[in-house]
Amino acid sequence: MTQTPLTPDELFAHLDGLGIGHRTVCHPPVFTVADAVALRGSLPGGHCKSLFLKDKKGAFWLAVMLEARRIDLNKLAGRLGAPRFSFGRAEELYAVLGVRPGSVTPFALVNDRAHRVTPILDREMLGYDPLNYHPLVNDRTTAIAPQDLLRFIAACGHQPHIIDLDGLERG
Repeated sequence: MTQTPLTPDELFAHLDGLGIGHRTVCHPPVFTVADAVALRGSLPGGHCKSLFLKDKKGAFWLAVMLEARRIDLNKLAGRLGAPRFSFGRAEELYAVLGVRPGSVTPFALVNDRAHRVTPILDREMLGYDPLNYHPLVNDRTTAIAPQDLLRFIAACGHQPHIIDLDGLERG
């Protein structure tokens, strides 16, 4: 990544410029789904996680799904017709999406100006309104409508794969 990643405030300005409504709450930093569950209280909507993946041929993927999903990465790669997946390294995550571990989010696609990442979205997740993601840092949660998430991703120049993740769970 040659350009400086956006800050959360720059992300919010970008969303505003696209006419996308959003709501953000601040909280202590969270690094795991369990941390988020313990801190969120009654925050409404679909609570999600994002996995930064790298396939065997070196291509990057961002799998965004409901937080309760426990996906088998081999089954996911098979469903997509991709080579075997592993988790991308922290250095690659920052170089490609401009975020640190614990802050992986579909909002980071705004930093992927070279379009190196293929987004994968959980079809079931898109049935929740709002959807909750970190706004590039893990000490806040931003809510956005599912149709606005799709508009945001398109405005970033990405075409997501929207797939049904049922049957791809780890055994």
